[in-house]
Amino acid sequence: MVRFKSRYLLCEVCVRDRSGLQLLEDRTVYNALRASVNRMHGDYGAAVCNIGLTVKYLNAHTGVVLIRSRKKYYQLIWSALPFITCLENKGQKVQCFLNCLHVGGTIRTCQKFLVKYNKQQLHRMLLDCKTDAEKQEIRKSILSCSLTTVREEETDEDGSDEDDEKES
Repeated sequence: MVRFKSRYLLCEVCVRDRSGLQLLEDRTVYNALRASVNRMHGDYGAAVCNIGLTVKYLNAHTGVVLIRSRKKYYQLIWSALPFITCLENKGQKVQCFLNCLHVGGTIRTCQKFLVKYNKQQLHRMLLDCKTDAEKQEIRKSILSCSLTTVREEETDEDGSDEDDEKES
């Protein structure tokens, strides 16, 4: 059996009005992406990208999209991203653009990057806070997303090393 290698594009849907994100569905992003690739790279690009192109994850609240494509042809999709200017769903158009944040070989690497990226965004938001209550809320968010995951990873790594040494 042959294993197909994939690349994952972690993108952010940037819109002026955040309420427009609620209209998005994975099918909408997929159709816009296919149309953009077809416009930019013609029939060859459409045929090559049609085989392994899928939208694996879409968060309508944050605007994060995870797109999977074949390893050999991910650059065609990546190059077509800037030409997506609007997404249409149920007769409503949402003016937007897609910002590629990360290209990874696995979903897990994209998830790790997304945690770091969100933590950086929270630190930037901390600088823009005007009241102490807003600052405390963001500090709680930063601590909740970073400390528990780091501690869990450290205990998992430490526990597995000790078990390996005992067995030797």
